[in-house]
Amino acid sequence: MNLLKKKFMHYRNENYLSILNKINLSFEFFPPSKKNLNQLFWDSIKKLSSLNPIFMSVTYGANNGNKNNTYNFVKKLRNYTKINSVPHMTCVHENKSQLIKIALKYWNNDIKHILALRGDYLHKNTKIKMYAKDLVILLKNIADFKISVAAYPEIHPESKSLQSDLMYLKDKIESGAHQAITQFFFDIDNFLRFRDRCLGVGIKAKIIPGILPIKDFNQVYKFCLLSNIYVPTWIKNLYLKSNQSLEEKNKIGSQLAINMIQSLYEEGVYDFHLYTLNKSDFIYSICCDL
Repeated sequence: MNLLKKKFMHYRNENYLSILNKINLSFEFFPPSKKNLNQLFWDSIKKLSSLNPIFMSVTYGANNGNKNNTYNFVKKLRNYTKINSVPHMTCVHENKSQLIKIALKYWNNDIKHILALRGDYLHKNTKIKMYAKDLVILLKNIADFKISVAAYPEIHPESKSLQSDLMYLKDKIESGAHQAITQFFFDIDNFLRFRDRCLGVGIKAKIIPGILPIKDFNQVYKFCLLSNIYVPTWIKNLYLKSNQSLEEKNKIGSQLAINMIQSLYEEGVYDFHLYTLNKSDFIYSICCDL
């Protein structure tokens, strides 16, 4: 039986010793609109920062025009929480001179950890000149940044094979990346097999699982279809009951995330990156129940 299904179906009512103080958490946000950037937002961020995360990352909106918002929000986030703030950088729509300018801006403002990504391209005929590996090399040539990169336990949708995907991750690590954060997933066994394959090809860097707690299943399922992420049938069935209230669905999403983290912890995983979708209060309640 799938590890998560076993945990969720058979052990969800048992009491566990808290693991919150035994694990390292990090959180991802996207730059909020001015409308949503209010005191309630900052109050919820403050609650999350009280959990002492290792860092808080901020997505990079090269495709939707908010990349300047990323820089501004990263600075505000760090100043408000005193937590290490990590900007995402993508390179698919940028030239080298633009990337150098952005990187120096971060370094000179004491922001020295970056999540380096290729980024999504808008059109299929886009000629890709730079990949994440190239961005890692560029950043390391500018300054001694700490660099995180992306990893894909269930293979990147554009990859030719599992092996080619692994070798590209290895190239990013060997080019100077310090650690990898995975795309979110819902099959723990797939992550554990991926971790073993990484070790098998000589990847010794930390592989941090990305966890996306489900608050809106329809929204999350659309993400899964776009990103080739497997959703087990038993999880789909949990959300197909028409008589469930919003509160019941939130409890399911919360418990699934808690069980994922507990199960991975039992398998020797101690670092977790939570994709918040800016739903800070929901994420905070999950973390407090770990």
